[in-house]
Amino acid sequence: MSLMTRDRGFYKRFFSLTGMIAFQNILVFSVNLADNIMLGAYAETSLSGVALVNQIQFLLQMLVMGVGEAIIVLCSQYWGRRDTSPIRRITAIGLWFGLAAAALLFIAAFCFPHTCLRLLTDDEAVIAEGVNYLRIICFTYPLFAVTNVLLCSLRSVETVKIGFVVSASTLLINASLNYVLIYGNFGAPRLGVRGAAVATLIARVVEWIIMVVYVTRIDRKIRFRFGEIFHVDRELLRDYVRTGMPVILSNAMWGIAQAVQTSILGHLGAGPIAANSIASTIFQILSVTVYGASSASSILIGKTIGEGALDRAKQYAKTLQVLYLIIGAGTGAALFLCRDFILGFYTISAETRALAVQFIGVLSVTVVGTAYQVAVLTGIVRGGGDTRFVLYNDTIFMWLVVIPASALAAFVFHLPPLVVFMCLKSDQILKCFVAVVKVNKGGWIRQLTHE
Repeated sequence: MSLMTRDRGFYKRFFSLTGMIAFQNILVFSVNLADNIMLGAYAETSLSGVALVNQIQFLLQMLVMGVGEAIIVLCSQYWGRRDTSPIRRITAIGLWFGLAAAALLFIAAFCFPHTCLRLLTDDEAVIAEGVNYLRIICFTYPLFAVTNVLLCSLRSVETVKIGFVVSASTLLINASLNYVLIYGNFGAPRLGVRGAAVATLIARVVEWIIMVVYVTRIDRKIRFRFGEIFHVDRELLRDYVRTGMPVILSNAMWGIAQAVQTSILGHLGAGPIAANSIASTIFQILSVTVYGASSASSILIGKTIGEGALDRAKQYAKTLQVLYLIIGAGTGAALFLCRDFILGFYTISAETRALAVQFIGVLSVTVVGTAYQVAVLTGIVRGGGDTRFVLYNDTIFMWLVVIPASALAAFVFHLPPLVVFMCLKSDQILKCFVAVVKVNKGGWIRQLTHE
């Protein structure tokens, strides 16, 4: 079996899906970038407070995307068989799970905002700004859940352009209203962080409306109707729980771990919080191709397995590994070369800027590992149906390696923030050794469909 497949149709589908998902992701992350830049110019305390709240949003995002990725794993195989009836019913199940996650975080954020943020930092000025933002932004959680579950369902049948439209509308509305409401332009009240929250809430309402209209009136592949959420298929529910719960749990633990990581940096001061927020946002924008490739791989591998072409799926897996390394190297170079230009948009202290430059330097190296191991494990292995392995692997590395090492570096040895940050990102390289063995050894293909 050769390393690179000669199937030209594969390359066309892979790069088309990767590009469209990457464009959608860059628009999604640009919403956070717009908030960061505008709030950074408003007040660094406001930027730090919103950065903490975004950890709760990130946890919700990981939970909802876990629900959505479980949908993709199952539904892409049914799409390979051109059987759309189970896809509709699996989507209905996913909506219940997504709304349940959103409801839990909404209750925690709305009823106990100070307590939630106190877990992440002890800086009262930062917490106060975060509470003002959180009490409004939590109303976006159910809307976000519905929109993204439906987007994942459409991705499973290779419909991705609507995601670009939704994200573009969100960015345009959010950035425009930020300019008006944060600073009080055009006669509007000067609301600061509350203005940023209101702008995001309005943008989420609009994107939710677009998605509901699209799936019920325009889409011709799935033909989903919201009445189906009241008719849960028990057999498919069992399939979803068996296959999807490891994905949801893996994403949930990853989201919690990111909050813990932010808490570790947060207790080092407002500067590291802001620098981490800036570096992470820039990284997310420039690494969209990495995660786009992972999502595209999951769809193509699942569809190929659903078609019964198992040898072809193995061939694609070999080719994809080469593509991941090329994407990772290109992303790392772009991240390193663009760091000074992008940081020029921020109004921050010299100390925070220096930290952000150091953090971005670390990310420009570790992104090569991220591009390989994330795409292999969540794109090929998880997309192939072996969802439990990723859960076990993430649990071991995050909770037995990364978090203990980072906590020791920060609170026991009192090492500089740069060293702590390097410990936090060390798993991106270490996981590569596991990924290369797992995907090439085999045993990750699972046929999940049934009549």
